[in-house]
Amino acid sequence: MEDDSKPLLSSEQTAETYSHRGSTDSLDFKAKRPFHVEPRNILGDDPQERVSAEAAILNSRVHYYSKLTGSSDRLLSPPNHVIPGPEEIYIYSPLGTAFKVPGSDYASKNPSIITIFAIWNTMMGTSILSIPWGIKQAGFTLGVLILIFTGLLMLYCCYIVLKSPKAIPYIDTSDWEFPDVCRYYFGKFGQWLSLVFSMVSLIGAMVVYWVLMSNFLYNTGQFIYNYVHNVNVSDSHFGTNDSDRVICPYPTTDPGGNASVGLLYLGSSGNDSSIGPFEHYWSKTNTIPLYLIVLLLPLLCFRSASFFARFTFLGTISVVYLIVLVTIKAVRLGFHMEFHWFDSTSIYVPEFRLLFPQLTGVLTLAFFIHNCIITLMKSNKHQENNVRDLSVAYLLVGATYLYVGVLIFAAFPSPSLPKDCIEPNFLDNFPTSDVMVFVARTCLLFQMITVYPLLGYLVRVQMMGQIFGSHYPSVFHVLALNILIVGSGVLVAKFYPNIGSIIRFSGATCGLALVFVFPALVQLISQRRQGTLTWPSAVFHSFLIVLGVANLVAQFFM
Repeated sequence: MEDDSKPLLSSEQTAETYSHRGSTDSLDFKAKRPFHVEPRNILGDDPQERVSAEAAILNSRVHYYSKLTGSSDRLLSPPNHVIPGPEEIYIYSPLGTAFKVPGSDYASKNPSIITIFAIWNTMMGTSILSIPWGIKQAGFTLGVLILIFTGLLMLYCCYIVLKSPKAIPYIDTSDWEFPDVCRYYFGKFGQWLSLVFSMVSLIGAMVVYWVLMSNFLYNTGQFIYNYVHNVNVSDSHFGTNDSDRVICPYPTTDPGGNASVGLLYLGSSGNDSSIGPFEHYWSKTNTIPLYLIVLLLPLLCFRSASFFARFTFLGTISVVYLIVLVTIKAVRLGFHMEFHWFDSTSIYVPEFRLLFPQLTGVLTLAFFIHNCIITLMKSNKHQENNVRDLSVAYLLVGATYLYVGVLIFAAFPSPSLPKDCIEPNFLDNFPTSDVMVFVARTCLLFQMITVYPLLGYLVRVQMMGQIFGSHYPSVFHVLALNILIVGSGVLVAKFYPNIGSIIRFSGATCGLALVFVFPALVQLISQRRQGTLTWPSAVFHSFLIVLGVANLVAQFFM
């Protein structure tokens, strides 16, 4: 009776019990496997499903094997063909019922549609706000072609990253990430270099977030203040006079340039005796970046980021709302296009411009997911569809960027305003009093407040884990790191809040290593070791490396 009360294949059988067996992989499911009932042996669909007599006989067989495991001969453990996989586990009751076991590894896998939209949601970030500006910098026709070409290149390099662990022979790489692959091929130097460039992408994103949060908080507070005090600011900016007003915040900006934008920000931050007390304490560059410290610095010091991970759905809501906003604005404003292939005018930009590297820098970060694609794809239920699902996800991301960029550029009201007035954050081309844009800014603000601690957590885990061997070595270490990160965001938000330039520099920098150089070198070395390297492949992958270097160098001449 005492033996009958013990569960089948008891968890008391530790991993050490099977250490002398040659085939134990299927038994290593928390050291215990319940009884399995094949679907054909289930006679009912109700919660307490009845099973056939054949299933009961199979239960007795498993019960028999489980008794033999108590023998001194380890070879008498239940063989693999008797014990089912964890995805097909039922608990069998002596009353003749079977219950499906929830919460197994298989149950946590996602279908392809969920995986595709998880990649789409992860890749969709602040870069979407700068796509119209990037297309304007490159010229409409050239910008569209570059967006498509860059998306295809990024997809191929991401494919190399995804399959790189499986190309390594004789080693179990099931839990490897791309830095581990770099360590295998390039040693410690490659691992640390990939970590450094990964930090560049994360910290660059956090700096952009700080600039945008300052922008959105300023405009949100300005909207509320103007509404409460019935302040009319319709004539404070140069723009159109239609019901759907579009403004040009810096009409004197040198066409295509960026340096003057920074000077204008700096010039507007000086002392002005004409401003009131509200404007004095509610300044986009002087005070708002400092106010955010009070809110966000304590959040960065949380030991775990699980609380903030619950709000990641806000990102999807924000992007969907942005798409709806862009669609409504385009319908109301109409299209305003003239094609000037090489000659610039005072209103329209040429179709091909030499400033196109600014768009390639933005797109490198916009399509960047290479440092976490392996982790995302591990949750895909059908691993054989990984390449297809990745391609579909990139297609959706590219279509979203193309949709937003083309509509904003085409609907920008010219000749009332020159196309060069399109801002690095296209929401800045709409006045503070615009209700729909106010909702967009508010949604994005709350989304970024929840995502910012997650990015800080990723930086802390990767950096502290590599340097100190612990994700949270001490409060002092974490606080010092967070102060450095927050301080960089505050300085940039005050002195150079141009998200277009920040995105393109950080994108080109991290893309040099993690998108172009490392994936291309990994592919070349892997093909050479397998004896499949050809001259066309060597030329193409060398071209990728040159392209990554040129993309970064070109950013300094724009």
